[in-house]
Amino acid sequence: MANFYSDNDDIRFLFRHYKMAELAELMEGDFSDSETHAWAPASAADAVENYESLLEIVGEASGNYIAPRAEGVDLEGNTLNADGTVTYAEGTQANLKCLAQAQVMGFTLPHRYGGLNCPNLLYTMSNEIVSRADAALMNIYGLQGIAETINAFASEEIKQQYLPGFAEGELTGAMVLTEPDAGSDLQAVKLRAYQDEKGDWYLHGVKRFITNGCGEVLLVLARSEPDRSGGLGLSLFVCDRGPTVKVRRLENKLGIHGSPTCELFFNHTPCQLIGERQRGLVTYVMSLMNGARVGIAAQSLGIAEAAFRVARDYAASRKQFGVAIEAFPSVRDLLIGMKVELEAARSLTYETCWVVDHENYVLRRSAEDNLDAAEKKELKQQEKRLKRLSGMLTPMSKYYASEMCNSVAYDAIQVLGGSGYMKDYAVERHARDARITSIYEGTSQLQVVAAVRGVCNGTAEKYLLEKEEFAYPAEYADLVALLKKGREELVEAVAFVKAQPGTEYMDLMGRKLVDAAIMLIVGHLFLQQSLTSPHWNGAFCEPAVVAESSDNESPATSSYEDMQVHKRIVGRRYISQNASRVTMLCVQVVSGDRSSMTDYDAVVGPVPEA
Repeated sequence: MANFYSDNDDIRFLFRHYKMAELAELMEGDFSDSETHAWAPASAADAVENYESLLEIVGEASGNYIAPRAEGVDLEGNTLNADGTVTYAEGTQANLKCLAQAQVMGFTLPHRYGGLNCPNLLYTMSNEIVSRADAALMNIYGLQGIAETINAFASEEIKQQYLPGFAEGELTGAMVLTEPDAGSDLQAVKLRAYQDEKGDWYLHGVKRFITNGCGEVLLVLARSEPDRSGGLGLSLFVCDRGPTVKVRRLENKLGIHGSPTCELFFNHTPCQLIGERQRGLVTYVMSLMNGARVGIAAQSLGIAEAAFRVARDYAASRKQFGVAIEAFPSVRDLLIGMKVELEAARSLTYETCWVVDHENYVLRRSAEDNLDAAEKKELKQQEKRLKRLSGMLTPMSKYYASEMCNSVAYDAIQVLGGSGYMKDYAVERHARDARITSIYEGTSQLQVVAAVRGVCNGTAEKYLLEKEEFAYPAEYADLVALLKKGREELVEAVAFVKAQPGTEYMDLMGRKLVDAAIMLIVGHLFLQQSLTSPHWNGAFCEPAVVAESSDNESPATSSYEDMQVHKRIVGRRYISQNASRVTMLCVQVVSGDRSSMTDYDAVVGPVPEA
């Protein structure tokens, strides 16, 4: 039996590295829900056991059912029916039924709505596992953030109307944000929301590039204030898929064929307001998109994991000149680079989730009425710190993981050579699926624009200084020195940028600053993973139980201690090889080179004639 959780040593290692019991206490409080909901945990230990059982369930479903159907789903795609509805591929329908029966479609919803009340970190792990099996399916499974948004901001009446259906797997949803003339610039949204004489709301207009736009529940960003332009004229609404909502077309895409991308027409569609008017973009959609960006980071990890495993297996079995091609230095260098970058992106993404889970807890606590002045002040300080940190790490994770995903998928094809270019192997599908990850939910360029603010406002420096306070052993002195030197170089580069007028130079050098900050952060994460004791003492690996996966790799046999040794090796390589890159990037930043702006016309030339 294949299991995409049990066979992944790194995810299982990180499950034990992070304090899952602490997250359980943040999520469950006094565990009193166990008295009224049979599936709710009665203690932190009970919760952690439940968490791992959930990952086992998702891993088994992914390995045994979802992955074998992925090729068929990719070939079949979705069907637009004459009445404006959409029919999923047969494999997608079966997969959604499988996940609903496994009761994992309400991963983060509270128990009172039938949900599992899991932390974001655990949900991200499950998203990665599903994405490895079928990246397109994750675009439906991973949209549970829509239910989270309803839970966070809607009235209790709306919550009761929709959330139990999400938890049961009876409902899927869509984030209905972009329009033909409003892609990344959501402030330009024109779709109209208006009220009739009774005060009931309706939607009228067109939306485009809507992932799973055929879902039963649609969260729609619309202009509720016709006399007000920009973001403050927008509100968020929820509506049902019904006779007044038509899918006008399905986009013919390069990849993720199992995920329907729709153009929607709303013909005076009845809807309900989520939260308050005029906060649709600034508050609600920003929260929704931050969750979606972490989801795309997880999707990127899953695609890259799948592509790497095909390449690793092929390199070990394909012989040229009498030896397996993995014996060649150039192939080894490709594979080791793929593996290290994959683990680096996973470390950054999971760390982001850890921060987000703590931020969400502080926000919940801050909303309580029984706090004294000292508690309110302390929570406010924590909220401010965590918000700034998550505001930097979230776009970093999406940017880094999606770029890594594209690189790993590309290199996987290279390892397979001509065979990788053919549809005989899954890597060509992984490469097609990977390409969208650095585009949707905000391109890599937009993620850099968001992340560089955190680098330049001191958030990155403070975070790195906190990491440097870790009790590193003497044997790591050379690596810690490199990280400290890199931090000092980054601080110098940031000071230079801040001394420039306006924000143009910061945006021009944003990628270099963000790349340098990520390398330093990940370096610390690798070292700390190699040193800490497991926070969960469940059996790390039972080789007799773990079967080979459908990708034909060997069963996982590493112990937690083996993985720590692995992290030491990976960390040393990562820090040593990137130290000179950090220096180079910072030197380029302080060079003051503005040629991309000043010499643009001379180098690029005129717009080509049609």
